[in-house]
Amino acid sequence: MPKLDEQIDALETRLKQLKAQQQRIDARRRSIEVRRTRKDETRRKILVGAIVLAKVQAGEIDEKRFRQWVDEALSRPEDRALFELP
Repeated sequence: MPKLDEQIDALETRLKQLKAQQQRIDARRRSIEVRRTRKDETRRKILVGAIVLAKVQAGEIDEKRFRQWVDEALSRPEDRALFELP
C-alpha cells in the first residue's frame, strides 16, 4: 500500500502544480485583454479628438461652443493649460 499512497501523493502534487500553472496562464490572458482594451479605448479617444479638432478648424463646429465644452469638462490645471484656459 505505501507505493500506492506515494503515487497518489505524487499525482496530487502534480495536480496542484498544473492548477497553479493554469491560474498563471489565465491571469496572463486577462492582463493582456485588459491592456488591449485600454489601448483600444485610448486610440478611440485620440481619433475622436482629432476628428473634433479638425471639424473646429474647418469651421464645422463652432469654436466658441467647443471651448465651452472643454472649459466645462476639464478640471485639472495641467489639462486646462493645454487649451489655455484659466
